[in-house]
Amino acid sequence: MQDLHELPKLRDSWSYLYLEHCRIDQDAKAVSAWDVSGKIAIPCAALALLMLGPGTSITQAAIRCLASNGCMLVWCGEGSVRFYSLGMGETRSSRRLLRQACLYADPASRLRVAVDMYRARFPETLPDGMTLQQLRGREGIRIRSAYSACAEEYGVSWSGRAYRREEWTAADPVNRALSAANSCLCGVCHAAIVAAGYSPAIGFIHTGKMLSFVYDVADLYKTEVSIPAAFRAASQAEGDLEGRVRRHCRDFFLNSRMLERIVPDLATLLRGADLPEEGDLDESDDQPGHLWDPEGGAIAGGVNYEELDEQVGGD
Repeated sequence: MQDLHELPKLRDSWSYLYLEHCRIDQDAKAVSAWDVSGKIAIPCAALALLMLGPGTSITQAAIRCLASNGCMLVWCGEGSVRFYSLGMGETRSSRRLLRQACLYADPASRLRVAVDMYRARFPETLPDGMTLQQLRGREGIRIRSAYSACAEEYGVSWSGRAYRREEWTAADPVNRALSAANSCLCGVCHAAIVAAGYSPAIGFIHTGKMLSFVYDVADLYKTEVSIPAAFRAASQAEGDLEGRVRRHCRDFFLNSRMLERIVPDLATLLRGADLPEEGDLDESDDQPGHLWDPEGGAIAGGVNYEELDEQVGGD
């Protein structure tokens, strides 16, 4: 793929595909997976995220093809509930990341973004002047209400959020479903964040983790996608709970048009609407970046400045 403008935008992509116990290789100019049932074509140019579960092997040629088509790769645990590693997104510019870092580094702008991220979760307008502590309290009430409403809607017994990663099977079905759904949501948000050129580590509400910003963004959509998807899956017949969760998540992602909303939502929250979505795609990996200069800001890279240095020295 020579021209990145040929790739579909993130908002036009399918959300994700989860695979396990198969071999993934390049197939002509595309990518396919092979398992005991045969070949499965992977629509890499129209896919935002490919999640590789246990028992998968993938060739270097397949990874190169997926990367050139802007498909994020994530290596995860069984049922997509643990994150191990990820590949590189398609963006070539650091402009959004630098904008994010500047907002994070200034306490006043970080507070503004954190407050806006809390307010964006509520359908109603919250009173002005609320502190972060007050907003956290409102958020706790909102999440608890969402759990109760979904439990009533889907007829699921609900006694509270409780699970232990080291004792996965000991948790009740709805808590396992919630963990699986949140993992899918975080994976898609992670892919969108990296594809748009932001850092998943620079969070405004969450902090101290390499996925802090992923958690910030996922919380914007949790009550309309992962929570109802989990309760719906838990209300159905036994067997392959995590598989049902993933399928319901895809439905909720599609119906909520989440992929269409993530990048514009981030642009609004980070006041980055002045950065055109297509701008990142104009820059190629094989072109040198700019050099920082305290007076000029950014000067051209890939230039030999030896002669200029000699001229200055001669003066």
